[in-house]
Amino acid sequence: MTLLRIVYASAIELRTDEAYYWTWSKEAALSFLDHPPGIAWLIRFGTAIFGDTNFGVRFGGIVAMLVTQLLLADIVRRLTHDARAIVFAVLMPEAALYYGLLMAKVAPDVAMIPFAVAMMWSLVRLAQGGDGRWWLAAGLFAGLSMLSKFTAIMFAPAVAAFLLVPDWRWRWLRSPYPYLAVLVAIAAFSPVLIWNAQHDWASFRFQGVRATANYGISLRTIGDYIGLQFGLVGFVMLPVVLMDLVLTAWRGYRTREPVAILLSTAVLVPFVYFFFKSLTLRVGDTWPMFMWPVGFAAAAVNLVTMTKERWSARMLESSLFWIRTAIVSGIAFVIIVFLYYVAAPWNLLGKIDPIGAEAGYEQVAARAQAALDETGATWIATTDYRTYAMMRWLFRGRVPVIEINERGRFQDFRDPGMDKIKGHAGIYVGREPDDRSSLWESIPAKREQLGRVERRWRGVVTDTYVVEKLSGWTPELSPPKDSPLFQWKVLAGAYPPLEGEGRLILSAAKYEPGWGDGLSTSNTACLERSPHPARAARDRPSPPG
Repeated sequence: MTLLRIVYASAIELRTDEAYYWTWSKEAALSFLDHPPGIAWLIRFGTAIFGDTNFGVRFGGIVAMLVTQLLLADIVRRLTHDARAIVFAVLMPEAALYYGLLMAKVAPDVAMIPFAVAMMWSLVRLAQGGDGRWWLAAGLFAGLSMLSKFTAIMFAPAVAAFLLVPDWRWRWLRSPYPYLAVLVAIAAFSPVLIWNAQHDWASFRFQGVRATANYGISLRTIGDYIGLQFGLVGFVMLPVVLMDLVLTAWRGYRTREPVAILLSTAVLVPFVYFFFKSLTLRVGDTWPMFMWPVGFAAAAVNLVTMTKERWSARMLESSLFWIRTAIVSGIAFVIIVFLYYVAAPWNLLGKIDPIGAEAGYEQVAARAQAALDETGATWIATTDYRTYAMMRWLFRGRVPVIEINERGRFQDFRDPGMDKIKGHAGIYVGREPDDRSSLWESIPAKREQLGRVERRWRGVVTDTYVVEKLSGWTPELSPPKDSPLFQWKVLAGAYPPLEGEGRLILSAAKYEPGWGDGLSTSNTACLERSPHPARAARDRPSPPG
């Protein structure tokens, strides 16, 4: 399965967010608007070894999966001393699409997961040996997981229950180790705190809109959340793991057993939280993915614990049957998906295909190169960070690429090559209809249309781009914060009620891959793209990962 992920990582072109994180890896910034810097460091690790290749960018994900499996195996080994349970703990991630295949696609979650599991491993060591120094290790791994993605904070209720519910609570509340662990975590997380203190706490404000948003109850978003969990964790695996977690929670809180409390709470609390968020908001594909490895460990441990508790032979056989079925069917599903993307020639999902929707940028780059050759232009401009990221990835530094708006995303980025930009003509490459956005009212460049280019994957057109020549203007890297060129995407925009809906739809405009494709650089552009942008943002299916 590791070889399968290596082939996938090498063969499939980078997706837009992967290319965006790759651009981060080329910077020396302490942190970034969208996420902490862990993913940039992970990519830099891979490209330092294998260069700026698909595999080099994704190598960190291959390593992260193996480290996660080793930690899960050791957690289960320490808790059960049962070889079969250890094998189950290693194979269950392989049978879940997100881990078995898509861990090869780098994202902040991929950088976070091994550190989050390492924190759990440290607390298991603490529970078994009673050595308070394991609190410090747990604090370090907690800080490193937060240094990769903010959602790691959702393990805090599990750690609090682990500390406060068992009978040992007064021992640890009087000990300095838990408090020192918090300080260690803050120290590890300090690059993000320092960067945000220097930049008006931009990351926390940017991400906070999702935590506090309420857009009205939607059955579609609930279905998206539940459906994605079945798809990414497994159609059989998900109910198996949830059942084992419920049994583990019941056992742990009834007997005040620390590890059972820790493992079950670490999954069930985020799962329920995301479910309630899904009542009014589309939960991102990868948001819950940090928690399921802990669930796999709990499921493997629960199987052995049921045996020790002398459950009936019928129940034990049923549990074994379903966990084996989950693993066999899940691995088969992962292999089928792999073959579809790596070997099959068809596009069975059309424009909503999660890989195809972000493929074909080579066609756009080739047309941009032709325009550079025709006009003598020396740089490329874009108005969305995905096109910016893919142009930077495909041109590999041969031509300066700059996103001329949303400059708040690029704080502390290095000079892209202003000596080749200032006083020279450039090429604008942007999706239709971003070329008609009101943003251009703030840009005094002379624009000359050169043509259009379609982005295709397996015969299906997924997007159309405009190519223009820009002259008589030099983009500003650090415009004032009140400038429309500084602002990142409007965090929340209100749209009029949709016909027949009778209620106001609020659409978060932080553009997720495959979701809200109607969203652009301003509310005006959103309205120009579609007569019903709120419906498009709400109803457009989102690809896994």
